[in-house]
Order: sequence, then C-alpha cells, then structure tokens
Amino acid sequence: MPESFLSLATPGVQQLTPYQPGKPIETLERELGISDSIKLASNENPLGPSEAALNAIEKNARAIHFYPDGGGFKLSQRIADLHGINAACVTLGNGSNDILELATRAFLAPQHSAVYSEYSFAVYPITVQAVGAQANVAAALPASHASMPLGHDPEALLAAVDASTRIMFIANPNNPTGTWLEVEALHKLVSAVPEHVIVVLDLAYHEYMAAHLKIKIADWLQQFPNLIITCTFSKIYALAGLRIGYALSSPDIANILNRVRQPFNTNLLAQAAALASLDDHAHVENSVAMNNSGKNYLMQALDAAGLCYLPSMGNFIAINLKRDAQPVYEALLHKGVIVRPVASYKMPEYLRVTIGNEQQNQRFMTALLESLA
Repeated sequence: MPESFLSLATPGVQQLTPYQPGKPIETLERELGISDSIKLASNENPLGPSEAALNAIEKNARAIHFYPDGGGFKLSQRIADLHGINAACVTLGNGSNDILELATRAFLAPQHSAVYSEYSFAVYPITVQAVGAQANVAAALPASHASMPLGHDPEALLAAVDASTRIMFIANPNNPTGTWLEVEALHKLVSAVPEHVIVVLDLAYHEYMAAHLKIKIADWLQQFPNLIITCTFSKIYALAGLRIGYALSSPDIANILNRVRQPFNTNLLAQAAALASLDDHAHVENSVAMNNSGKNYLMQALDAAGLCYLPSMGNFIAINLKRDAQPVYEALLHKGVIVRPVASYKMPEYLRVTIGNEQQNQRFMTALLESLA
C-alpha cells in the first residue's frame, strides 16, 4: 500500500482544500443542543419553491425508477424560449456549479491559465486548481473605492490575460461581495477579451438585479461566440436542494460542454420542477419583492447601527465589522442564527448574510447587535 493515498492524487488535487458550505440547521442544533434556528448563510430563497414546482415533483415522483431525459429536451426548449435562442445553445447542469466544472474540464489543461477577480466565487479557484491550470487573479477595486469597493476591476482583469489564458470567470453580481458591473462596463470588458479566451459570465443572481443592469442575453450570445452564460434554479427559483442549472452559449461551445457532461447529470424531479418554475412568474416577482424589501430593511438597520456593508445586487449583504468576524459568527450560532464567515475569501472582517423574510431579518439584526455588544 502507498504511504499516503494523497500522494497518488494529481498535483492540483493534492493542494486543494474542500469547499465549505454554509452550516446546516440540523448540524448546528445537534452540536449546540438548541432549536428554532434560522439559516441565512447560503443565499437560499426564504419564500421557498413555487407551488407549481412542488406539484410537478409530486406528479413525477412515481416515475423515478426511470432514467431522466439525458438531454432534458423539454426543459432545454423552455429555457431557449425564455431567452429567445435556439435550444442547441442550452446545456443543463447539476446546478450551475456543474457548468463551471464542465467549462474548466473542457478548456483548461496544466499549460493553461484562467483569470478571475479577487473575492470571486470559491468554485473558480477550486475547479482551476483541480485540473492543474494556473490561476491569474486580478486585483479587485480597493476598499476605498467610492461606489464599488472590492468590485471587479475590468482593467485588472484584462491585464491578467496572457497567451496561455483560456477562461475568464466574471460573476455579475459577484458572490460574496454582491458588487456588480454596469452593462456598458461589462460589455466593454467582454468585447476586449481576446477570442482565444472563453468568457464564463456567471449570472446566478441575475434575476435579483435592477432591470437596467440586466443584459440582453440573446444579443450577447449573438455578438460574442466565445461567451458562456451560467444560470441557476437554486436562487430565485428556490430549487437549491434539487441541483439544477444551465449554460447558454453558441451551439459549438454547447457541443463541447456536452462532450464532458456526464450522462443523466440532471435528475427527473429537478427537470420537472425547473420546467414548472419557469411558468410561475408570480413566484419570481414575489421573491424579488421580498428580497428588495428585506434588503432595504437591513441597510437601514445597519446604517442606524453605524455598521458598514458593501453595495449588493444579490440576495445577500456583506457586512464589514471592522474586526475579526469569527467570534461574532460563533456568537450568532449560539443564538441560533447561521450566517457565513468569508475569511476564506481573504475577507476576515466580513460576514455575509442572506436576506431572509421579515421575521428572519429582524431576528438577525437583534442577534447581531447583541453579539457585537
């Protein structure tokens, strides 16, 4: 037997640290012996899934002894109709995380590099390192920036591209900061990226953005053949537990992604629930309204408490405590409130809190102020 099985792993995997998700409610209550906890750590939709999605799950539950449609024909066609594109441009994924990994496996090798910004989603470095590629991390805008502290710096992103670069990841809005690029700035950035670089535009929180900040997806796909847009049903559609997302790209890129996509990567119930969710427009509108109301409440409460936070177009807010945030995070846990410390993003003074419903937001603020005191 080898001295260590880790020595048999590829060099990139040997250096990886597993992704740490938000602590589940069941785990917290088991560890601390408490009850009635709330979780505001993983940017889940507090409204829950659409009734139409739940009905679709119930209707299809007795068919789970069959394999799902491997290509997800009905869902792919409905997604294509939603965005005004051809179904050949759609690739389904086991959450949008799956799409990020498909793109990395398809276009990166050890001799290549990928570009992303400081304080970007943790899955980007994980997937890049796993395939042994180089990460060219662009400096974010400084914390002192007047309008978008810690936001993406387009000039720095472009400067990080070199001849070996094959992918640029751009999250808009970004997680965990919540910051964003205006449409004009984003368009200018993507236009300047060399054609040998695949731009992966992560729109996980796109539905929460103000209307004037949303891109015209069909137009962008037509204009940029090197573009992959990733979307998810985990956030606005509240199907995080079913793991379903998708990519939009040129048919040529979709063909490449499907070469590395695992058979049956999206399950039967997830496809059915996602398909039903797309037709429940009221649920989306109610989710956005709840998020906007909750965000306004939290910003006003944080302002009143003299606490700093980053501007956000997502369903979360990153709060700068101006001190080590870990003790405050742990104090909140003992009060049954789970948020997300982001020290792993090199933001040790911040806590990221998901915007919940009215009761959850009020409970969080009370617990936060008590913990700080």
